[in-house]
Amino acid sequence: MLRRAFLSVTASAAAGAALPNGNPHVDAGAPAPHDTPRSGTRLPPFELGEVTVAELQEGMRSGKWTAEQIAELYLWRIEQVDRRGPNVNSVLEVNPDARAHAAELDEERRAGRIRGPLHGIPVLIKDNIDTGDKMITSAGSLALMTSAPADSFIVRRMREAGAIILGKTNLSEWANFRSTRSSSGWSGRGGQTKNPYALDRNPCGSSSGTGAAIAASLAAVGVGTETDGSIVCPANANGLVGIKPTVGMVSRSGIVPIAHSQDTAGPMGRTVADAVALLGALAAADPDDRATVESRGHIPADWTAALASASLRGKRLGVARELFGFNSHVDRVLERGLTALRDSGAELIDIELPTRNQLGDSEFEVLLYEFKTDLELYLAARAAAPYKTLAQLIEFNERNRDREMPYFGQEIFEMAVKKGPLTDKAYTDALAKNHRLSREEGIDKAVQTHRLDAIVAPTGGPAWPTDLINGDHFGGGSSTMPAVAGYPNITVPAGLVFGLPVGLSFIGPAWSDAALVGLAAGFERALEGEGRVEPGFRESVEV
Repeated sequence: MLRRAFLSVTASAAAGAALPNGNPHVDAGAPAPHDTPRSGTRLPPFELGEVTVAELQEGMRSGKWTAEQIAELYLWRIEQVDRRGPNVNSVLEVNPDARAHAAELDEERRAGRIRGPLHGIPVLIKDNIDTGDKMITSAGSLALMTSAPADSFIVRRMREAGAIILGKTNLSEWANFRSTRSSSGWSGRGGQTKNPYALDRNPCGSSSGTGAAIAASLAAVGVGTETDGSIVCPANANGLVGIKPTVGMVSRSGIVPIAHSQDTAGPMGRTVADAVALLGALAAADPDDRATVESRGHIPADWTAALASASLRGKRLGVARELFGFNSHVDRVLERGLTALRDSGAELIDIELPTRNQLGDSEFEVLLYEFKTDLELYLAARAAAPYKTLAQLIEFNERNRDREMPYFGQEIFEMAVKKGPLTDKAYTDALAKNHRLSREEGIDKAVQTHRLDAIVAPTGGPAWPTDLINGDHFGGGSSTMPAVAGYPNITVPAGLVFGLPVGLSFIGPAWSDAALVGLAAGFERALEGEGRVEPGFRESVEV
């Protein structure tokens, strides 16, 4: 969950902060300030830096690397980046069995068994995703420092696909659903994660560690989770592709929840193809997650076909102009991106999303209700969890205030614990309002009225300075409407503002995930390598 959802837009800290209106047709040819980051922390050369999943597979096929060597190289990189040099602080723990799993996969390869595009590929996952191994699943909280009883459904899927679970990444504690004044990327367990582009800047959240780690080439790809912005915002801030699937495309079983009407896991990678390689393993129907039943018939047999159909020619893209205008430097970068789309044959139509500012109160109400119910169901199923109710977690935090609340409190916990069952009229009315405003009168209406293939909008602003005293300082963004609707959203790096990444989002109706993948890949190709720039680990932004 993004803390932006709880800025003081209303007295109830409503979701989806109001953004400036405007129609800024900026000079697309003007250079953005400091497109190229200046030099930062010097690190030893790393042969896997920016290497793609396909290149790793080719390296293992040719004998250049083994899976065990690749795992060793990434573990060395974690030590250099996260523990010594820049101290990005993105990985909470590494899997002590990673090397052994890699060796087993090498044996399979030598025997002629290749499980697929993830065979031998190291993956980092957010620390709210259960692994039934020697690692802890804590959601960043000291109250939950135990191992999960079994792998989550998506971890089983990744292991079956041949992925190596390399470690757990830091996150905004409880996926940023504890305080209205939190700092994204801070948890009681892990402390503060830094942005690898400028170490005093925030990595956004709540999938902060995954975003920072994959940007810094600490693994090939990673998994985040999102309720509202928690995949696309850290992807935006760390120069990554982030895919927030349709709710129900990816199982939530064995993931510490916020709200079942909006929660989903999704892949984060340095390229669209890398993220899609991981999405192919994640997307599947799970009998323990009823929402995924609806995914049957919508999951492609081969996601790479969506990459192959990456032509933008003739595509109709609705530009959500009212979501621009919050930062002229961001507008300049994104206008260059829109020009690239147009030059590649896409037709751009300016559109409006008139209900976008009406979702705040109802979204927050739904999340408060669902959080209490869903979290307590999760805790009840986890035998080793020492606390079983939200009230007990509140008491734990109070008893451990020096470790758990040195910078910000638990106002959201305290609001959620007062909520009743999901049969309350306040909840059912708010959920119905959410779906009406975000779906029928929101994304679906815009797509149908203008005959669109997708909506494009700024993913967010450049990373803000980390501020543990006051909390986050968000700029603009576009995550709330697709998040509330449960619809897919893909962000792709579009360039740099003062050396800090910004992305363009592709948003569509339910189950349009594969179509959005093609559009995202087409956009990435249209930018001709100018979208993503490797991080430089600068101490601060130079202007």
